[in-house]
Amino acid sequence: MYILLALIAACALGVAVHFTIPQRELRGVALVPAIATAVAAAAYTLGQWAGLKESSVWLWLIALGGAIVISAAAGVILTGARRRGDAVRRAELGV
Repeated sequence: MYILLALIAACALGVAVHFTIPQRELRGVALVPAIATAVAAAAYTLGQWAGLKESSVWLWLIALGGAIVISAAAGVILTGARRRGDAVRRAELGV
């Protein structure tokens, strides 16, 4: 049941990360929060399988910290890829 709290918190943190990363108009509004939620779900599940209890601070740090770091990195990487792809297409069109 606590995994729901982790996923809701990760999604909310993903929204905050989305608005923190510049050039948010180049990616979908749900992309970064979705990545954060997926990462938190996987990390929380793996932490539980590893024997961490719901009351363990490490479980929450791994799930939420990993969600923030990985979703921020993915957002920056995907925004950069979009920017480069747009530049290539503009060059092909001669704009």
